[in-house]
Amino acid sequence: MPPRVGGHLAMLAFSLLIAGSFSLGARVAGLIDPVALTALRFWLAAGVVGMVVLAQGGVPRAAWVAPWRWPVLGGLYAIYFVLMFKGLETAPPVSAAAVFTLTPLMAAGFGWLLLRQRLTGRMVLALVIGGAGALWVVFRGDPARLLALQVGQGEAIYAVGCVAHALYTPLFRRTSRGERLAVAALATSVCGGALLTIWGWGAIRATDWAALPTIVWVTLAYTAVMATAASMVLMQAASLRLPAAKVMAYTYLTPSWVIGWETGFGNPPPGIVVLAGVGLTLAALALLLRDEPQAG
Repeated sequence: MPPRVGGHLAMLAFSLLIAGSFSLGARVAGLIDPVALTALRFWLAAGVVGMVVLAQGGVPRAAWVAPWRWPVLGGLYAIYFVLMFKGLETAPPVSAAAVFTLTPLMAAGFGWLLLRQRLTGRMVLALVIGGAGALWVVFRGDPARLLALQVGQGEAIYAVGCVAHALYTPLFRRTSRGERLAVAALATSVCGGALLTIWGWGAIRATDWAALPTIVWVTLAYTAVMATAASMVLMQAASLRLPAAKVMAYTYLTPSWVIGWETGFGNPPPGIVVLAGVGLTLAALALLLRDEPQAG
């Protein structure tokens, strides 16, 4: 399989897995402190990935080269997930997913700064269309809300997390020393979990874990295994094969996946105004995924 094809397949799976985090996260927001939840999910993810690393022969010596990489990468991922759950306390899942689609534009900027990855005219057009679609959903298709910058608090909080996520993608490629993806995911998870444990120790101790409802544990299991461990490996694999902007292009699928998740949970689909914005994000995805050999 050509490396580019593998990268695209990895991000297709990534977008589907991440979408589940929005729907499940919205159902546990407010039931548990986001730092406590994210810390535990990182440690669970580290356990899952750690078993894979042990089966592959353990952590190689090369992983200890420039060890500062792992706290930085783990910290970025931790910031993203904490702010995601915090934002979902007030932001609707589809609206939060639309904010997530702004990350390709951010990733393109960071990709140029860190890797000098250049954008073609088509990619710029796609990013603009996708960004417009995202803003259309976030502002509910109301130009007056856009002009007044009436963005919800949850969306604003989550947008800050998306900046960290967008930086993670090119930074991982920039700092990679050729480690196996499972080893990189393990190091990132452990460091992220350690930072969150130190930061949120008070919240972790204050949480009555035994009294948490079942949906919290279901969400924790899903986010730890599928939306943290698996998605981290998938994104790292794609980051080594595709330009940062194209890696993040798959975030444009997220609102559509979230609509599917929400429908599965029994919620009515969003109105035509919101669907129009989602349609723009899908058009942006189609543009970004057209072959652009010169784009890297």
